Amino acid sequence: MQRSASTGTVGARVVITLLVIHLLAGAAFTQTASGPANSSHAAGLAAYPLKVSPNGRYLVDQNNVPFLIVGDVPQSLVTKVPTTDAEQYFANREARGFNALWINVLTAGPYYHNSPDDGSTYDGIRPFTGYVAGGTDTAHYDLSKPNDAYFARVDQMIMLAANHGMLVFLDPIETGQWRHTLLNNGPLAAHDYGCYLGNRYERFDNIVWLNGNDFNHWKTPADDEVVKAVALGIQSADPRHLQTIELNVETSSSTDDPAWSSIISINGTYTYSPTYFQMWHSYNHSPAMPTFLLEGHYDLMDYGHPVDYGTPSVLRRQEYWAMLSGGKGQLYGNGYTVEFLAGWKDFVDTVAVSQLMIWHSFFTSLPWQDIVPDEDHSVVTAGLGDPGDMNSRASRTEFCTASRTPDGSLVVAYLPTPREITVNMKSLRGAANGKWFDPNNGVYVPISGGPFPNIGERRFAPPATNRGIDDDDWVLLLEAGKTVQ
Repeated sequence: MQRSASTGTVGARVVITLLVIHLLAGAAFTQTASGPANSSHAAGLAAYPLKVSPNGRYLVDQNNVPFLIVGDVPQSLVTKVPTTDAEQYFANREARGFNALWINVLTAGPYYHNSPDDGSTYDGIRPFTGYVAGGTDTAHYDLSKPNDAYFARVDQMIMLAANHGMLVFLDPIETGQWRHTLLNNGPLAAHDYGCYLGNRYERFDNIVWLNGNDFNHWKTPADDEVVKAVALGIQSADPRHLQTIELNVETSSSTDDPAWSSIISINGTYTYSPTYFQMWHSYNHSPAMPTFLLEGHYDLMDYGHPVDYGTPSVLRRQEYWAMLSGGKGQLYGNGYTVEFLAGWKDFVDTVAVSQLMIWHSFFTSLPWQDIVPDEDHSVVTAGLGDPGDMNSRASRTEFCTASRTPDGSLVVAYLPTPREITVNMKSLRGAANGKWFDPNNGVYVPISGGPFPNIGERRFAPPATNRGIDDDDWVLLLEAGKTVQ
């Protein structure tokens, strides 16, 4: 998450608008009672640990069931949240439909606002018991002296997540704050720390290791070496869990650093630009690797560059663009719960969360794992709009992204703004019925006149307006050989 002087607070210039949107969600933080670890609800979810599909394009569980990532980003959970509140948070996220969480092993200020500068928990437990080079801050912690009481707190959070069926993207030592700690300890100590983590967490099934975090210095050999040493230490002790890495803001893919090619199995895309540019880059990496939107615009947060606020409209665009440009899931982020700012419980259930779950329901009703992005525009041939460039604002970009299944059974296209588009009907295997899908409320509107023959080109225009409170975006769905329901 990119930090700036204003990060961690809601921008005053738009706070009224966002509060209105939040209130329209009509829900508050739900303190749901959780079931036991072997509850039927938790047991019916994914069978961890995850692995990569045979074609390298998506994740599957131990039963080879495709796993669509729909995650949240409570990075500072370990240090900021009491167990009772964490339990309520996990129950809420499970009830909403999330299946993954990004949690940091270590969190500290000043990089994380309102977090203790020594990296201790809210109740004063430090992560390490000694210092190197006579220091007294996080940069000088001795990685060879982990505090078992602190790491027991990490254990507890991972177990709570497991009780709610959640995958944990576990960051072993995030590089926004802790890079200097690694440098002061050196590669051998970093590797040993990784071994410690690998041995400690190898027994937890619900983990994917997520290295880095705003790792802007990865091109500096000494920096890359110590971060990689942790990952190699983990890998030596825990080879069964997948790994990935987040590199630099404002745009990067895990595979941009070739030094990590033997370690990572998932390509995390990080961008504040219109998401299709970097998602295409990630998707086209060879060999194929599952890619997902690791980080983008956050709900209720203003980054300043590119100037875009985390409105439901901006978040919907990045979600549908990412999925139709090769992504196989994403992590949603919330400006309040990433750092658990004061009053965070009032901002857990938002319009953006409800619409993310509409996104999730829409794609899980389709063979999402098989769709291929229409990068050469051979499916949608006209009405695409201007894609802009890497400096374009998502809120002002109207580009249409599309995907199809290789067997020609399905075409999906996302229109950020209503307009007529032209579809090459020969990209479908047979006559197709069509529907417009409203990503604001999940309602389908059948297109009359079908089934449409799979010859030539046909123009489609959405209904004039949808149920959106901030935009009139639509999704076109064409299915060959199916009857409109």
